[in-house]
Amino acid sequence: MTGQSINERVGVAGSGAIACGLAAVAARGGEVVLWARSDASAEKAGANIAKLIERCGWEVAADVEVTTDLARLGRHASYLVEAIVEERADKVALIEQLTPHVADDAILSSTTSSLSIEDLAVASGRPQRYAGLHVFNPVTKMDLVELVFPDAASQDTRDRSFALCEALGKTAVEVPDLPGFVVNRLLFPFLFEAVRLREETGLEPAAVDSCLQLGAGHPMGPLALLDLVGLDVAQSIGTTIGADVPERIDALVAEGALGRKTGRGFYTYT
Repeated sequence: MTGQSINERVGVAGSGAIACGLAAVAARGGEVVLWARSDASAEKAGANIAKLIERCGWEVAADVEVTTDLARLGRHASYLVEAIVEERADKVALIEQLTPHVADDAILSSTTSSLSIEDLAVASGRPQRYAGLHVFNPVTKMDLVELVFPDAASQDTRDRSFALCEALGKTAVEVPDLPGFVVNRLLFPFLFEAVRLREETGLEPAAVDSCLQLGAGHPMGPLALLDLVGLDVAQSIGTTIGADVPERIDALVAEGALGRKTGRGFYTYT
């Protein structure tokens, strides 16, 4: 079954899990262009999107076009979602490169999970047409979108952002522009406490996760969830929201063990 028709030309800047998931979901309702930094990243992203669509059993309105040409992305998109690494400098640099190519009435947005939307909006030079569109991983399954708007956001930006989320089959909740918004502000101190508990007790990761899954009804244990999010991303979010990041996470990140995406974190993946 195809998704609801989308009255936007969706563009996605990025080629990671969030970007590919968002592109796959959006493809059910219309044409999507996804930008990747390199030919290798573009090839990998195209394969990942195809796998997601096949795994979900979806029919799509159009195949996702994957490009390494920023101008092509900008010309296509009426609603452009930046979904690159969680670093302010990288996001601002990309926005500056994109701005000359996007239409005046196009909306720019970011999937940032912790950075200030007000700050990014001002840096974009078009705060009236900017929004935070915080989707959750895996995007193909998670229902919530935290919508965040800068003070200058127009009513049209607000209306189109809510309409896009509805067309994507998501539930949008407008949240304040606080570090970590709502979900991560509450979630990550809890996840970090699970790491400290494991270190203090010597429990295996599976034991900690099973307790929360079976005793509290969590669909995924906290350590497995950290691996899914990415330990580098968790570290960055923790720093941004002022949480005490466990030394174990710092050590794993220093080793390059970032979770599922590198094959090792609290668990080992094949």
